[in-house]
Amino acid sequence: MFLSEDFFRHDAASVARGLIGVELLVHGVGGRIVETEAYDAGDPASHSFGGVTPRNAAMFGPVGRAYVYRSYGLHWCLNMVCSADRTGSAVLIRAIEPLVGFDVMQARRGGVSERLLCRGPGRLAQALGVDATLNGAALDQPPFALKAPEIAPPIVEGPRIGISKAAATPWRFCLAGSRYLSRPA
Repeated sequence: MFLSEDFFRHDAASVARGLIGVELLVHGVGGRIVETEAYDAGDPASHSFGGVTPRNAAMFGPVGRAYVYRSYGLHWCLNMVCSADRTGSAVLIRAIEPLVGFDVMQARRGGVSERLLCRGPGRLAQALGVDATLNGAALDQPPFALKAPEIAPPIVEGPRIGISKAAATPWRFCLAGSRYLSRPA
């Protein structure tokens, strides 16, 4: 079953948890989501915390859309906009297990090992060919395809990483035992 816009009509933590194990393809390449982080408008670590800006406008738009931004001026990052009752929520896709289009992803990443190919949000975006042109794009339409797993996978949750504000919030979700995580769970 492919995910529809309705999947994203829930709070960010629930969507982040629900995305673990989902197969994510962009232009036909990708793999299984193994690590996510949730952010909402009430969260001081969220890009939406201070309100709407040109950079974060996609977070305040319709759910089920991509929010793509550049981190540290170097790396694109892919987020999925969601909300149960408020705008400004999104889930950062931190890592996937590469499964489809390995050669394409490896060429985009300069021939790195399979384990490092999509480990971390910047590497993942580069491997999938994600850039600003996908900001605001519907996740239930090409070039995206999101397929739910047949069986719910085992999930580990813990504090988010790579942020300085509200880092202890346990909104990082990981596929238990995955060797493709950006950092150990």
